[in-house]
Amino acid sequence: MSSVSGKKVVAFGGGHGLAATLTALRDVTPEITAVVTVADNGGSSGKIREEFNFLPPGDLRMALAALCSADSWGQSWAEIIQHRFTSEGDLNGHALGNLLLTALWDSSDDLVAGIDRVGELLKIVGRVLPMSLDPLDIEGVFRTSKGDEVIRGQIEVATAKGELISLKLLPEKPRNTPEVLDAIAEADWLTFGPGSWFSSVMPHFLMKDLAQAISRSSAKKIMIFNLPEPVDADEFAGNTPEQHLELVLSHLPEFKVDIAIADPAVLTQGNRLAELISKCGGELITAEVAKSGQKHHHDWEKMSSLFTHIFSPTLLK
Repeated sequence: MSSVSGKKVVAFGGGHGLAATLTALRDVTPEITAVVTVADNGGSSGKIREEFNFLPPGDLRMALAALCSADSWGQSWAEIIQHRFTSEGDLNGHALGNLLLTALWDSSDDLVAGIDRVGELLKIVGRVLPMSLDPLDIEGVFRTSKGDEVIRGQIEVATAKGELISLKLLPEKPRNTPEVLDAIAEADWLTFGPGSWFSSVMPHFLMKDLAQAISRSSAKKIMIFNLPEPVDADEFAGNTPEQHLELVLSHLPEFKVDIAIADPAVLTQGNRLAELISKCGGELITAEVAKSGQKHHHDWEKMSSLFTHIFSPTLLK
């Protein structure tokens, strides 16, 4: 284990973006807490949420799979819980991990304990927690050629086009997950992104108590910006890294960034990102972090190497 193996890291996000960060962190430190958005309203998660009014399990499942150890046990279970049923019946499209989490929640009122039990079964590195104990909805107002449109739902907001005017969570005062606030208080580092910015990253800054805990934390903060999305992407990449950071600051003006990571591919000519990061008290690291041949996906090995460098006690004093 490297010399930075004792660092306590809390990683915020959801979906494939958070999974990439977690896979990279897994080989750097065992002290990882994943804080996952709980606003998914589509697919298997949407069906489970509609039937049981439980937390949508999909992003939690992906985080659990990402933190499975690299040995044969971990990788075997990661593959199993990601398996999706294909049938002509009601199980079609459901992921096994989603059903496993649902079964544990259906037998107990303790949502966090259910996730922890799955983590123990998988022998994951670290811990996975929901950002709230309530299933959430995301609502955005987008300015389009047709005027201002109110868009509700994680998938709908993630794919909406137009200028974002406002963004909020529903319910407006969801329950905090106490274990998340405890993890933030004890953390050495906090990471944010990558991922669908409006629906996976921003929710953590929209929840008042969570945002305040992030702002007050003495931990150093890393922001990981998205890679360019393919033209035919399901989700709308939308906007520049500068605009994404400005959106965070519009909801949490006192937010400080110690390190920001951006691939050269997202830096446009005349970009103000380094200047904006500097105003937030931090440093921009420009590094090629995309997979070779898959320029729209983060390479976890490159990210792992970068995290090892960043966490080195000689980099930041």
